[in-house]
Amino acid sequence: MKIAVDTNVLVRAVVQDDPAQASIATKVLTDAELIAVALPCLCEFVWVLLRVYGFPPVDAAAAIRTLLAAANVEANRPAVEAGLSLLEAGGDFADGVIAYEGNWLGGETFVSFDKKAVALLTAQGLSAGLL
Repeated sequence: MKIAVDTNVLVRAVVQDDPAQASIATKVLTDAELIAVALPCLCEFVWVLLRVYGFPPVDAAAAIRTLLAAANVEANRPAVEAGLSLLEAGGDFADGVIAYEGNWLGGETFVSFDKKAVALLTAQGLSAGLL
């Protein structure tokens, strides 16, 4: 079966906090011919791991890298790498994804009221402006 996975399935598989759901999640992910992971799913996934379960950013990044290493996983890898780059630099995964996709859609400069996001993106050589 080719599946588009929801955030809660990934969370159950990683966190294993509900044994019954964790078993089902792990089985569906293992058995799937293809797992399509949308960017909003990964943004939610990181947020839940960090804010709800208290994962350190390095562990959230490792969970995504482990997921992407599976042969049956399809994702917008350049956007995911942009998110991971910002997460690993101390920022928000979603901001990295947003900046990447905005550029892909034709935006030349990421703009935000978020000083940290702008500083981190600028430090990575990207065009970013603080409003």
